[in-house]
Amino acid sequence: MRVAVAGASGNIGSLAVAALRRHGHDPVPISRSHGVDLLTGGGLDEALVGVEVVVDAISAPPADREPTMAYFATAAQNLLKAEQQAGVQHHVLLSIVGLHRIEGNAHYFGKREQERIVSAGQVPWTIVPVTQFFDFAATVASRTERDGTAYIAPLLVQPIAPADVAEVLADIAGGTPQGRYRDVAGPEPQDLVDMARRTHHALGRVVKLVPTWESILGLDMAGNVLLPGPNARIAATTFEDWLAYQEARRLSPR
Repeated sequence: MRVAVAGASGNIGSLAVAALRRHGHDPVPISRSHGVDLLTGGGLDEALVGVEVVVDAISAPPADREPTMAYFATAAQNLLKAEQQAGVQHHVLLSIVGLHRIEGNAHYFGKREQERIVSAGQVPWTIVPVTQFFDFAATVASRTERDGTAYIAPLLVQPIAPADVAEVLADIAGGTPQGRYRDVAGPEPQDLVDMARRTHHALGRVVKLVPTWESILGLDMAGNVLLPGPNARIAATTFEDWLAYQEARRLSPR
């Protein structure tokens, strides 16, 4: 089956292309580096020729609330319009667990608008809510780090390996539209500060971590807000497995 991947140059998108190929599909990468611009629609019609399913794994660059919403909305509208014209039968959207319980985060605000547009569109759809990725803690720390000190909220999360996310997306893309899919998560809850500490250790970095709710992630994410629901699909890869792989990569001879 011919399956297009929007955001194919990103972390999850590139992994999804590889996973689709392993599942026996013919992946079509969609990104600016592949000559397709979702914000203008340029190249979309050509990219979707013969495509039956689209996996939407795009992400917006960090920005305030309104620009983020405009980015997701414009990309979703252009993509769905081109899909309808091309006869695409299934739109698979990567989303976030807890999205509708958090108001203050600009990225979540934009993703909610993206979900609204997809669910109101004419192309049959599956929305796949996924927990934070294993590299989320290090990403948050890198955005707040100044002079060797990073400020990070003590969130409770149940993170997942990016490769496992790609496998789930490839699996769902091979099936029929399901509407809102059950939550997808990693095997165990983790504290974000501890995740950052262990990730930095595996990567050979020394960063002082200051737990605080006064940084880029707020109290609206506290407690169980980001944890998956009771019927979640649980991926196999543990955070320990992922850390061991990161450390092995760092220590392996180049």
